[in-house]
Amino acid sequence: MGDAATTLHAVPSDAESPATGKSVSRGHLVNRLNYINFQDQTILVSLRHLAYDDSILLRARPQPCEGERLECRWDEPASIKQILKTYRFDYLLIADGKKYLVVNSELLSMDDTGLSLLLPPACREFQARKIRRHPASPISAQLLQHGVLFNCTLFDFTPVSLRVTGIWERPEALNWINTEEPVHLRLSRGDDLIFSGSFEIMSLYQGRKECSFVLRQHRNNIRRFRTKTYRNERQELVPSPNIVFDHPLIGKRVNLKMADISGTGFAVEENEEESVLLPGMMIPGVKISFAQGLTLDCTAQVLSRNVTGEEGERTVRCGCAVLEMEIHDHVKLLSILHQAADRNAYVSTGVDLDELWDFFFQTGFIYPGKYAHFQANKERIKDTYARLYNESPHIARHFIYLDRGAILGHMAMVRFYHDSWLIHHHAARKSASVRAGLAVLEQVGRYLNELETFPFAHLRYVFCYYRPDNKFPARVFGGFAQRHGDQGSCSLDLFAYSHYRAEGEEPPWPESWALVPASDFDLTELARFYRHLSGGLMTDAFDLHPGASGNGDLNEQYRGLGFRKELYLYSLRKAGSLKVFFLVNRTDAGFNMAELTNCVTAVVIDEETPPEMFELALKRVSRHYEGEGMPVLTFPQAYVENNALPREKNYLLWTLDMHYSDHFLHYCDALFKGHGKAH
Repeated sequence: MGDAATTLHAVPSDAESPATGKSVSRGHLVNRLNYINFQDQTILVSLRHLAYDDSILLRARPQPCEGERLECRWDEPASIKQILKTYRFDYLLIADGKKYLVVNSELLSMDDTGLSLLLPPACREFQARKIRRHPASPISAQLLQHGVLFNCTLFDFTPVSLRVTGIWERPEALNWINTEEPVHLRLSRGDDLIFSGSFEIMSLYQGRKECSFVLRQHRNNIRRFRTKTYRNERQELVPSPNIVFDHPLIGKRVNLKMADISGTGFAVEENEEESVLLPGMMIPGVKISFAQGLTLDCTAQVLSRNVTGEEGERTVRCGCAVLEMEIHDHVKLLSILHQAADRNAYVSTGVDLDELWDFFFQTGFIYPGKYAHFQANKERIKDTYARLYNESPHIARHFIYLDRGAILGHMAMVRFYHDSWLIHHHAARKSASVRAGLAVLEQVGRYLNELETFPFAHLRYVFCYYRPDNKFPARVFGGFAQRHGDQGSCSLDLFAYSHYRAEGEEPPWPESWALVPASDFDLTELARFYRHLSGGLMTDAFDLHPGASGNGDLNEQYRGLGFRKELYLYSLRKAGSLKVFFLVNRTDAGFNMAELTNCVTAVVIDEETPPEMFELALKRVSRHYEGEGMPVLTFPQAYVENNALPREKNYLLWTLDMHYSDHFLHYCDALFKGHGKAH
């Protein structure tokens, strides 16, 4: 009965006195005993010493009970004969973690196998603690303090305190624990870390080798992510969804109603007496369950625990962060939340494609010059858009402002480099241009703000291209870049845009000139040149640095979804010296209607590069393309202008580091509130 001594702690020192206990009927007691038998649990039998005024508690297993008589079997019968020689039966103690029943029974018989009792008509119920203490499922624990490590196990748990027990491999090390200093605790289940945090030592029990610590958590609130000024508003949905999960510390199924939810987290409320959420605890396998049968899976972490209300009716409100969620589930969640915020706002919803094409033409987004470039491939483009808009692939998003079946505003995004998304296809009907145009832009801002912290989103940078004379993006994107005034966090780079058409046979290459696949050294030179000339974000956002994967994984994802995406890097060299760098992107026709995802980006490192060599390199690169012409973006734009090369228009590349999203959202907030006037 080695557990007997430690079980004395089952009755806490702050338990109620018998005068305040509540009377409980025998019927209730019998039901409780049968439940314990059904769950294969134990009760405690108090035995008092025949000569000395002390007692021990032994565990016993109650047998099925129908009325007055109760049979119990010892949980650990070893050495019981010796104990029975010096101890007599005193009472039964039935604890459930929060309350306990004291049963003064008449002993009928007791031997080394068990005991038989006559139950009284009533017993007394006492409040042991404010919050139910739960026995823990198998959880490994590590307690650390200033270089001392204690490997132990979690014994029981509440959201404010817990107990760990174990055996010291070096008992003398216990003397090195300073009970006035905090300890760091790690809790694990198998290879999965469930919790790590700081605790204060409330009490310490020490045996010869065994010991147990009762610990209280230092903080009720933790900070998981960097502080952001702009946090998306949490929605109180009607009906409110529930979260359902198996508690990682106690193995119990938990079902809690949500108080509110956003795309990054949610809050739930518990009764304080039955609360089970420990701040800092990781919760894998959370199911967010909506009334209509929709269920979304995620991994969450408890970040805060705040108690409100009067004594006896206190409520615990816990804030939880979503750490991981399958990307399609996250889109479904954001679709619900955007609809709750604005019934006309839709995220990646199914679209009537005839209505969408009509919208693009009526708004002038597809103007005659743009249509002339892709009309020959219109059937393939229709097929591409059918898959993009109605199959909702995880590499693309679209935002639509829809009123009574009519599309008023539209914007789309596509993940085009490893950690970068392209914003494109922004259009709005003139009759509702301010309202709808700003609405979809505001949608995108909320979406980006909620997605930034998730690794699955690969969202470190966002970028877009726009013509300098286009007033709306010039005010929104260009206006922010100019006001922000830091190319290292939000950059603007001017490109010349044209279509190259290969004609005739390729002439011989002059000696010492070569167009070859780019090397890591070339990428280093490119980064140095760009940093010197611009100081912007293009090379980082486009993943142009030594050792980069060349977006191989992303290209595979495109192909797996039935889309084309190829990327090639070339260097034009003279005598081994880098003159021009070519970034060749190849996608489905019309993936971006201005073909900015299906074009060559040329970065001229040496402005003295002869234009005929530049064009000769374009001629060779054009082998990757089909159709009327190969779109070319050239940086710096001045090289095209100074050498009188063909140019159809200029484009500004706007790139934002999402670590500075608060600054952009603050600017947009002023812009939206001013209906187009930033202040």
